[in-house]
Amino acid sequence: MTTMSAERTALRPLATVAGARQAARAFLEALGQPAIGREQADTVVLVVSELVTNALRHGGGAYTLRLTAHPRCIEVAVADPSPRMPRMRAPGLVDGTGGFGWHMVNDLSRAVVVTRGPAGGKTIRALLPR
Repeated sequence: MTTMSAERTALRPLATVAGARQAARAFLEALGQPAIGREQADTVVLVVSELVTNALRHGGGAYTLRLTAHPRCIEVAVADPSPRMPRMRAPGLVDGTGGFGWHMVNDLSRAVVVTRGPAGGKTIRALLPR
């Protein structure tokens, strides 16, 4: 099992999301070939991007990203200090208000689990096939 953690506070959200994607790519590259295919790697990076974006938008600007390689899946865990649980909503097709990311994370993942933290925040874990 390979684990990586990166803790960041968002000062510039776009740069922070890009940094999370970069950290995910570096983690996957460290696993070596053929540990994970290109399509699966792109899916992991997309899920990292969506969960970090949501943490920044709805979680107060701070998050912790943890990536873990299990024998049959990659676990993406993003924690933020907000007690608000994610919810499915109709995508804002006309007004552009979002609503696509949480659907996408759930569709791409084998399982998604949300747990409350002891200090009132939450952690979202997505398990993605290798």
